[in-house]
Amino acid sequence: MEFDRLVVSFFVDEVVGGFFISVPPGHVACVYDRGRGVLPRVWGPGLHLKIPFWQVAKLFNAQVLEYSIDANFDLSINKEALGDQSIMTSTKDGKDVSIQGSVLFRIDRENAPELWENIGENMVSKVVRPFSRSRISSVISEYTLDQIKNNRSQIEAIIRDDLSKHFRDRGLNCEGFLLSEVRVKSSGGKEQTVISAASTKQEEQVTDSVKE
Repeated sequence: MEFDRLVVSFFVDEVVGGFFISVPPGHVACVYDRGRGVLPRVWGPGLHLKIPFWQVAKLFNAQVLEYSIDANFDLSINKEALGDQSIMTSTKDGKDVSIQGSVLFRIDRENAPELWENIGENMVSKVVRPFSRSRISSVISEYTLDQIKNNRSQIEAIIRDDLSKHFRDRGLNCEGFLLSEVRVKSSGGKEQTVISAASTKQEEQVTDSVKE
């Protein structure tokens, strides 16, 4: 999908000669005033008054968005696309692994003006991608492969909390991290899947059967 449909739309519906801005559900708007700069107030869904020509509004998608980390993800078309290729790192016991998963995040409504002013439209390439690659790699390197396999949910929670800490100061909230696949590279260069989405479903089925 196109970046402006997912993260930030660089337009808002202006009606009645530019005196009003229309903010749809799931979005917020910030206003740039040519005299005072980016105003600290955030406009929620609805119809709002602004000064035509003197004030310019920008619309932000405030819904939860999925940033996919996948071996087949193509970054060549758009550097602001919501995703990245697999993260290559090493575990504590020296295993070379590739990580795939999803980071769930949203814009912090209250800090949207600061986000616009300090980071601008390139929040994926400036914040989400570099911090996700760095922090996920860092957390994985602190555990052995067996620990990652046997404590998947805990690893996901640790990565989520770590990303939350680094996103928060930059106007974003990390809502979750889902580890979908871990592949380990053998000495011969071949990769073997040790954690997959299928294993997650099996774990959930086992958990449900135990509860019953």
